[in-house]
Amino acid sequence: MQPDVRRWFSRRTFSGAATPALDVLLAHKAGQSVSVVLPARNEEATVARVVEAVVPLVRGGLVDELVVLDGNSTDATARIAAHAGATVLSIDDILPSYGPRHGKGEALWKGLYVTEGDLIVYLDTDLVGVTPSWVTGLLWPLLSEPEISLVKACYERPLAMPDQPEVPGGGRVTELTARPLLNLLWPHLAGIIQPLAGEYAARRSLLERIPYDGGYAVELGLLLDTHEIVGLEGIAQVDLGVRRHRHQSTQALGRMAAAITAAALERADVPHQGTEIVQFASTAEGFVPVETPTGPRPRPPMIDIPEYASRRARAS
Repeated sequence: MQPDVRRWFSRRTFSGAATPALDVLLAHKAGQSVSVVLPARNEEATVARVVEAVVPLVRGGLVDELVVLDGNSTDATARIAAHAGATVLSIDDILPSYGPRHGKGEALWKGLYVTEGDLIVYLDTDLVGVTPSWVTGLLWPLLSEPEISLVKACYERPLAMPDQPEVPGGGRVTELTARPLLNLLWPHLAGIIQPLAGEYAARRSLLERIPYDGGYAVELGLLLDTHEIVGLEGIAQVDLGVRRHRHQSTQALGRMAAAITAAALERADVPHQGTEIVQFASTAEGFVPVETPTGPRPRPPMIDIPEYASRRARAS
């Protein structure tokens, strides 16, 4: 790494295990409000445990809002999340005049609209073993150092396959796509351990100024745009230990990699013509091409949405 990146790494990499107790966090909260937003689609097996990890922080006064944004689940995700203690909203019911879209980025963008917190925490809902310390660990750098605007989670990511012991090697899209792109195009971001982490916290004043990619590229887009706005010193990361979650097929990872590459090329102003990834399914009749768009155009910064401006004006 470059010397300035090494210096950033030593100053801006926090240990989740060293996060102070709840009373210290509450003292540093100092009138700020906190919203936790959980995007979910067909996560009935895990969503309750993620919600239940946040509920004690709501009762303790650190978290003011706990909202699950349901992305048209066809299972019991919404019912289970509500029963566990979250406010559950459907993405189709939010800003309907802007047209329906699917995907995680849409849920995160609309979560910004429906919440009021000065600090926003995003957590994925396919996590296994999440604890309240994930939220407190992400919040502590924002509460303790005002110059920090975005805190990314970092962790080990074991690869768990059915009926096999865990081995190193999770985070395949990170290692094969996102990290090479960052090192080649934005080497000053080479110290980010988990650039695609779905667990992060940020100031509303930052997030409302950033466009949200609608597909798999939302996390990389937010990271790159944050750096453009606040610089490297405005970004931090916190080690939360180990992340376990459901792993996806190689073809699904290929679609993620294509969306992430497209978002990176756009932000680097590198011309490219393709708007979809073509993959192939093997059938009895031979190979069949399967075409998937790399993702819709990003949603505009929330600050540019008139309904949001009106909502914020009423809240103030």
